Amino acid sequence: MRKTRVSRRKFIEQAAAASSAIALPAFVPARVFGREGSPGANEQVLIGFIGTGGRARQLMDQIPEGGRIVAISDCYKQRLADTLAEKKKEWPTYQDYRQMLDKEKLDAVVVATPDHGRTLPCIRAMQAGLDVYAEKPLTAYIREGRTVVNAARKLKRVFQVGSQQRSMEINEFCCRFVREGKLGKLKKVQGVAYTGPHKYDGLPEEKTPAGDDWDTWCGPTPLRPFNHELQFQWMRWWDYSGGEMTNWGAHGVDQIQWALGKSLTGPVELWPMTPGPNGKVSMKYADGVEVNFELPQSGPMGGGIFTGTECKMEINRNKFTTNPPDFVKDAPPPAAAEKWEGAGWIAKPHIQNWLDSIKTREKPHADVEIGHRSISVCHLLNITRELGRRVKWDPEKETFPGDEEANKMLDRPRRAGYELPEV
Repeated sequence: MRKTRVSRRKFIEQAAAASSAIALPAFVPARVFGREGSPGANEQVLIGFIGTGGRARQLMDQIPEGGRIVAISDCYKQRLADTLAEKKKEWPTYQDYRQMLDKEKLDAVVVATPDHGRTLPCIRAMQAGLDVYAEKPLTAYIREGRTVVNAARKLKRVFQVGSQQRSMEINEFCCRFVREGKLGKLKKVQGVAYTGPHKYDGLPEEKTPAGDDWDTWCGPTPLRPFNHELQFQWMRWWDYSGGEMTNWGAHGVDQIQWALGKSLTGPVELWPMTPGPNGKVSMKYADGVEVNFELPQSGPMGGGIFTGTECKMEINRNKFTTNPPDFVKDAPPPAAAEKWEGAGWIAKPHIQNWLDSIKTREKPHADVEIGHRSISVCHLLNITRELGRRVKWDPEKETFPGDEEANKMLDRPRRAGYELPEV
């Protein structure tokens, strides 16, 4: 028998209290009202997957023994069939993830949809009393992020963002090294000038494949004619993604924020260094620290370069270099890095941290607020490029003070049926 952590009555009272502060979508699975509580310390976390594309299938192989996949969902039925065949499993499949939330006895979900379709499933899963692991980037625009953070806090959910470098010992060590001033006084901070997205200008209409729910795939974005290239190369366009700025930038910018002690805030001013959607951009924090996103794509995509009066350190994914080369004496042993071999996609220790947090109810390494703050900086950099001018930013209110043109870019219209709750 599963140990009850929260009584049925208490859960309903909490949900009712939360709904008074946040207008939730109409969908609330009936299963919520018969839920038995969070898993006990020795029980497996029962997981459902929302999205079964390439990254989702990698994550399926990374689920530790403390978790067990029990169902999967995807708006494209062929992907569901391909996933079952590839993984040699007989999981129940759902084309509508809401039916999975309603029918399956889940503790948590992994949300690995395209960027534009990620936030709404996350909120609906939290409404259903489930904890969430959401791939990065967390959102497609800034206001969307604040909504999902508020929902996680109101509904008291454990929410891990898939920024796995937050669980890498090498990265934790390096970011702390910079943060504690061991490089000396910082003189320069540099990040990669990640490429941005393009405006969608149309593709020839093609026949929608059988079993492909194109309406659901488009989600909150305009219902455009189907094209295979649009569905599977969506990262190129602004409506669906922020390009490499929000893809690899979600990792690199996150490391810069972490190393500078800015994980829960953001810059106060940004300006373009060079023009265009792929231009170099600079930003400044309230304490005067500036970051220049000017390095080529061959630079540290998963981090940045920090130049201090005593040493220069380049932080990347699961590795670092310094000048002088032998400046760092107490780095983690090689074994700390070896367990992340193939670190371009490995996430098992990061997922383990999420599973542990589900049991303890503590915040995970890449808590939803951290994920929101880091990706917000990426969105701000793209907005600055789009406007082509200097902007002021209030990281507390998350607005551009007195800048109506810029503030309009914080939010986006959403198609009927795909609205988000309003705070």
